[in-house]
Amino acid sequence: MISLTFPDGSSRDFKPGVTGRDVAESISKSLGKKAVAMALDGKVKDLAEPIKADAKVRILTRDDPEALALIRHDAAHVMAEAVQELYPGTQVTIGPVIENGFYYDFARPEPFTPEDLPVIEAKMREIVARDSPFTCEVMDRAEAKKLFAKMGEKFKLELIDAIPEGEEIKVYSQAEWLDLCRGPHMTSTGKVGKGFKLLKIAGAYWRGDSNNPMLQRIYGTAWASEEELARYLHQLEEAEKRDHRRLGREMDLFHFQEEAPGAVFWHPKGWTLFQALIGYMRRRQQAWGYVEVNSPDMLDRALWEQSGHWEKFADHMYIAETPDERVYACKPMNCPGHVQIFKHGLKSYRDLPLRLAEFGKVHRYEPSGALHGLLRVRHFTQDDAHIFCTEDQITEECVRLNQQMLSIYRDFGFTDVVIKFADRPTKRVGSDEVWDKAEAALKRAVEAAGLQYEFNPGEGAFYGPKLEYVLRDAIGRDWQCGTIQVDLNMPMRLGAFYIGPDGEKTVPVMIHRAMFGSLERFTAILIEHHAGHLPLWLSPVQVMVAPIVSDADAYATKVLDALKREGVRAEADLRNEKINYKVREHSLAKVPVMFVVGKREAEEGTVSVRRLGSQQQHVLALEAAIKGIVAEAVPPDLAEAQARAA
Repeated sequence: MISLTFPDGSSRDFKPGVTGRDVAESISKSLGKKAVAMALDGKVKDLAEPIKADAKVRILTRDDPEALALIRHDAAHVMAEAVQELYPGTQVTIGPVIENGFYYDFARPEPFTPEDLPVIEAKMREIVARDSPFTCEVMDRAEAKKLFAKMGEKFKLELIDAIPEGEEIKVYSQAEWLDLCRGPHMTSTGKVGKGFKLLKIAGAYWRGDSNNPMLQRIYGTAWASEEELARYLHQLEEAEKRDHRRLGREMDLFHFQEEAPGAVFWHPKGWTLFQALIGYMRRRQQAWGYVEVNSPDMLDRALWEQSGHWEKFADHMYIAETPDERVYACKPMNCPGHVQIFKHGLKSYRDLPLRLAEFGKVHRYEPSGALHGLLRVRHFTQDDAHIFCTEDQITEECVRLNQQMLSIYRDFGFTDVVIKFADRPTKRVGSDEVWDKAEAALKRAVEAAGLQYEFNPGEGAFYGPKLEYVLRDAIGRDWQCGTIQVDLNMPMRLGAFYIGPDGEKTVPVMIHRAMFGSLERFTAILIEHHAGHLPLWLSPVQVMVAPIVSDADAYATKVLDALKREGVRAEADLRNEKINYKVREHSLAKVPVMFVVGKREAEEGTVSVRRLGSQQQHVLALEAAIKGIVAEAVPPDLAEAQARAA
């Protein structure tokens, strides 16, 4: 007999080979009907898989969070069957689950069109209604290759060859249709439900290699219910309206062009916004005891080898060889440069913690297909900092960093923040002993700060464990931004030391810290979070002065000068256009405030104040209007300092 332990802590004995379905039915008939899969020692398995040894078992229904990936996986298989029913001769390749949905890549001579999607979707609903059981068969390699060769699925033959020797080769069937697949799956196609939709068609090279054939990829989304699907589709509509690339054009902030893929051309207004972010962070860092430095953009290969980047990160680095045959790399990270600054001059334990900060431009090669506006670029600026400290100072520094992180996100309108603890990845530098020490130190800091966090296994940096700060935006999307990383490896590899109280050389702890992360990416997140309606203190143009008639141009210029004297970022639109045209244009550009002036305002020394998104206007004396704008435009960190001083 084998002993199975259930989530409530109880256990029961069963015969070896009992299936998850048998276990579910033994608990209750209703659970047997609702069960779709099982978690066996924490790993999701088919309900039909035999259980051969003692284990912890949890029966999954469609309502369990783990079932969502199964729904999407099954939907991908249903889509592939629908495509092959509708378009005979089409070959299927791979169809994984992705965030919020799934896709499948197809090899077909004729291109799919957007008009094909509702046809495929209708066929999918037919297949779901058939409620065909998913069944799994384990085949030997020769048998599997013979099967798929007979079906004309040449891409599957290549996938079979890539399966390591000794690993099971599984084929899943749903009625007459079958596919090579690791699984797991739910019990039948009917369990997919009705909460799915096909979204778009794209091109994709086989196995991501441009030397291979171009395939056609169909993307879809699937949810546990039609209500969840509707919410997600609404979120997509909102995301399209908030797309920072479109808003960036309308607000005249930046552009991209083919001659510099993945690099931003900042326009004056966009650069003003960018510098406002840097100015904010610089003030806060100075108040927190950081000193600002700057490290070279290119460093010799030898240093990158010593740091571990060459081995772990070389594929993402831009490399150049000079006429004197020296090999350099553009920095993908600022950390090795900061270690060199730390090493310059003897340091004592009394000098620690030493907090070095840099707004450093880094360069990382990203595949062309991965580039996405400001969110995924090849050249970006980090608000990077490294704290060199003793082991005894780790907890205090990390607790303080957490408080600083959360206060910064609040200032930008992000109050829903999730913290994730990421431990050692597969590809890493340093011994397990060093990693044990670093992970334990970061966990102590998390506990001392009283933080609630999620576990993100294997996602640490290659040199140390990290905390990831995930921000939820106005339409419910999650963005990973800031990180705190405890590193005992790089300072050791690069020969950094300080003189301890015992007079001996001691390797410092290096805490890597980024709060915005990439400033380019954070700018995109801000634009989308606020739908372009940036807070007044961040807006590139805070006030637009617009005369109604040309006779008011002189007064408009006077108003503009008065605003600028008070430090307000203002412009005047003196074009010979109707005021309604000006209002529409500057509303599209998301200018938060307009001062509308005409003959009457010029005579009375007033302005009509119009706010973005409002049809109402308020007439105020010029001095009072400017005073109100100046007070509102104070950055939150300075406003907080003023409040404390008062």
